[in-house]
Amino acid sequence: MNELTQAMRDVAVAALEDIKGKDILALDTTELTELFDCMVVCSGDSNRQVRALANNVREELKAKGYDIVGTEGEESGDWVLVDAGELVVHVMLPAVRDYYDLEQLWGGQKPTFNPLGKNWSAV
Repeated sequence: MNELTQAMRDVAVAALEDIKGKDILALDTTELTELFDCMVVCSGDSNRQVRALANNVREELKAKGYDIVGTEGEESGDWVLVDAGELVVHVMLPAVRDYYDLEQLWGGQKPTFNPLGKNWSAV
């Protein structure tokens, strides 16, 4: 991953931490795809927080002079994607994140989601 992408990743992670994003994971995807160099995945507690997290990432990246290619999923707030070209940020509700399991797909470590304190996973 190049220095520009690392700087973008750091801005995105700081923006997520600022709005109390949970289970933030950054994955280097340079060896896996040519579409983007880094993917950040984060969880939010509610649809409102998911939208706020994604909006904060978008605004912080713009403020630092990075281009935003697009944003998708803000209508529902279950899963919002911020595409900044070399960096893609996924902000999801925990149940949606558990179901789609992007970390496993892209080679990262899956966080555990225990809404009731019991071990479970999507079927």
